[in-house]
Amino acid sequence: MALRAILMAMAMVGGLAALAPMPVPAQRLPADRSELSFSYAPLVKRVSPAVVNIYTTTSARVQRRLPFPFPGVPNAGERVQNALGSGVLVRPDGLIVTNAHVVKGADEIRVVLADRREFEAKLVSQEERFDLALLRIEGNGDKFPFLEMRDSDSVEVGDIVLAIGNPFGLTQTVTSGIISALARSAGGVNDSSFFIQTDAAINPGNSGGALVSLDGRLIGVNTAIYSQTGGSVGIGFATPSNIVSRVVAIGESGGRIVRPWLGINMQRVTPDLASGLNLPRPVGLVVKEVFPGGPGARAGLKRNDVIVGLKDQPIDDEASMRFRLATLQVDTVVPIRVIRAGKELVFDMKLAPPPEDPPRDKSLLEGRQPLSGASVSNMSPAVADELGLVEWRPGVIVTEITPGSYAGRFIRPGDMILGINGQEVKNVAELKKRVTGGVASVTIGREGMVSTVQFR
Repeated sequence: MALRAILMAMAMVGGLAALAPMPVPAQRLPADRSELSFSYAPLVKRVSPAVVNIYTTTSARVQRRLPFPFPGVPNAGERVQNALGSGVLVRPDGLIVTNAHVVKGADEIRVVLADRREFEAKLVSQEERFDLALLRIEGNGDKFPFLEMRDSDSVEVGDIVLAIGNPFGLTQTVTSGIISALARSAGGVNDSSFFIQTDAAINPGNSGGALVSLDGRLIGVNTAIYSQTGGSVGIGFATPSNIVSRVVAIGESGGRIVRPWLGINMQRVTPDLASGLNLPRPVGLVVKEVFPGGPGARAGLKRNDVIVGLKDQPIDDEASMRFRLATLQVDTVVPIRVIRAGKELVFDMKLAPPPEDPPRDKSLLEGRQPLSGASVSNMSPAVADELGLVEWRPGVIVTEITPGSYAGRFIRPGDMILGINGQEVKNVAELKKRVTGGVASVTIGREGMVSTVQFR
């Protein structure tokens, strides 16, 4: 009886009604098939004509291995190597951007459009530091389809993107995905090491192809993949359009990107440094040295200032600083945000080109001594920029090593020659003078470490 009374009470207050199935509201059925589909087809039809396939031919000299010498039979010959890649039309007059590694050393470059027209392409310029190259095709006055560039700083993680290119020589192929990460470092790929990461399938042959946002604009040029098998595992990297646009603007006139010089040395803020600088978290780059008369000194920067922003973009590490500087022009004034003694300050800095001071005095060391075969130069801001260095020190840097030379056994490009026989070396002239008296030891600086090689 008690249970029956409880059930009756629940029914009176709507308890049983709450346990009953709720009625499903009536929904309108699709009127036709078009209402059932969601497709990228309209976008692909609009942007794919601007993406091209690139085929290159390169003649490589090879040495024949003959068991016995035969009169009249040459022991050397040529082998023709073929390669493929992708490119993007960025001007209606036939200007194409692609990766520099796609066309490097090519004797012949052939471009095939989406409508199957073929053209011979000419190399306009290449910027190997950023792995980008410009090509041009002639259409007898015809206007080519092209993609407009979008500000790559306007995209966000999670945005849907399309990758279009020529994977494995299968001609034009479209894949979709999202932006997986921004400002991603992929060391060794190019000088900026500042990429858009995507999970849209990118494979060999996609290099130089387009990464497109859903508004039909170019946000990046597909450049590299992370893979242990050679195929796509969902980690691809694209060079941001803000670098691409700079290369296009400068490369058309045959110039090269000059990264502005700040006139300071800096390093990334580590947790230990953040604690010592009373920062709530590790962020930005701490100023270690301010060069007198440089842009930083004129702007008012001081040692131990922490740079957290340049213009309107955050600065987290050396890679982001290199990238941001590469997108800016010299002789322009930009705001730089720093934290000094717990307070955030903004300074206006006029960007300047890196000076070649002292003159590089590039020299090839020769003779019967351990450094024979090494090309060296005086380090300067201009040399540091060419080598992609954010921080530099005055001294002598190794720029090249002659293949097979003795010097290649213990030094490599990028090393600093700090001393000979325990005596400090300040410039190339001093180095050449010291090696003529015999070399018993060489002191080398490499990646922040110092070592001395002894010779008998």
